[in-house]
Amino acid sequence: MDAQDGTITKHEQLVQHIEGLKVGTKISVRKLAKELCVSEGTAYRALKEAEGLGIVVTKERIGTVRIERKPRNISEQLTFADVVEIVEGHVLGGAEGLHKNLHKYVIGAMKVEAMVRYIDAGSLMIVGNREDAHFLALEQGAGVLITGGFGTSREVKQQADKLNLPIFSSRHDTFTVASMINRAIFDRLIKRKIMLVEDIAGVKPKIHALKCSVTAGELIKMSKKYGEQRFPVTDEWNRVIGIVGVKDVVKLPEDQAIDRAITRNPVTATLKTSLASAAQIMMWEGIDFLPIVDRNRKLVATVTRKEVLEAMRNASNQPQLGETFDQLIWNGMAEDRDAEGNLFFNGFITPQMATELGTISQGVLTTVMSQAAFKAAKDISGRDHVLDNMSTYFIRPIQIEDPIVVTPRLLEISRRTCKMEMEISHQSSLVSKSVMTLQAID
Repeated sequence: MDAQDGTITKHEQLVQHIEGLKVGTKISVRKLAKELCVSEGTAYRALKEAEGLGIVVTKERIGTVRIERKPRNISEQLTFADVVEIVEGHVLGGAEGLHKNLHKYVIGAMKVEAMVRYIDAGSLMIVGNREDAHFLALEQGAGVLITGGFGTSREVKQQADKLNLPIFSSRHDTFTVASMINRAIFDRLIKRKIMLVEDIAGVKPKIHALKCSVTAGELIKMSKKYGEQRFPVTDEWNRVIGIVGVKDVVKLPEDQAIDRAITRNPVTATLKTSLASAAQIMMWEGIDFLPIVDRNRKLVATVTRKEVLEAMRNASNQPQLGETFDQLIWNGMAEDRDAEGNLFFNGFITPQMATELGTISQGVLTTVMSQAAFKAAKDISGRDHVLDNMSTYFIRPIQIEDPIVVTPRLLEISRRTCKMEMEISHQSSLVSKSVMTLQAID
């Protein structure tokens, strides 16, 4: 038994008991209270926390059931229910099939006979008020999106209900709904690439948390047993109150409690914190251990700087999916080197980068300079950086289709920081200039 088991609370025992139940087991507050000899109020609170952790779910007419905790998985595929929400539609029939995945969509701008070759099961037919096309799509196993706010006949609705294939209507036109669906798909691709703390916290083994009453000797034994140097410290409600490490207690007598060696009010993060943010937090605070808490500050996981940086490096090696604004802006820039091997960039101002006056946006200029700085700093040091501060001077405007050259100049670099001067020029005339400080995240 671990050193902290002697001080574990009834609440924690209940949550651990629920987590140890077989998937599919039905759970009730009364039964839980009776089995573990606690009050029904205590059992209810533990059950609600287990629900928040995603290990139980309450279903209508069934009750509360133990389920397998699912890792975050943002699918590239939309469901028909997602599409209904995206296009601001309302369901006319086949509501039982809204949970099905959408594999592709087809625009019905052709004769019915020609549609057959394009429609298959799992697709979505986007069409106007053409009932013959509605019937055809349903017969081929596809859902139907009716544009222009039109409806359909009772027979079509009945057929949709019979086949469990959704048919719904949107007030938008065909071009607009297709654009809205495309945008939603690209947004999902972007979200899939952005890794969160929960992506790495969910695969870690059991958390080894301590109580204030644990002794220095017990902490050292746990460190040797689990190979960990730092541990979170929690109160009776599993709320994080501090962090303690082996170095903090090495000079204490073995039988002395660790309460005086604890670092109180530690920096924490949540499961929804991005890995980049977690890395920045640890870098700026000068820490290498981060407790992960829920909205009630209860401990749910822990991560180390090494784990975060390894996950970020693995993510950066994955193919680029979707496009953020930064990527769209930078796509028009090409990398080059001067005679001395120094990196510089050149490109053109696209219409998307301009203001309504036809000149380049100051925000776009700032993005171009910061992206160039990140790439130049990585080229020099081999490490990824984040922007700490930036002073920018906008000297003269440039307009659409003007060529620009972005020239980074290194001012100073250390293991943690990098200072750079950045210039943007057009036809050898200075357009914008900035001085920035970057912080290495690894």
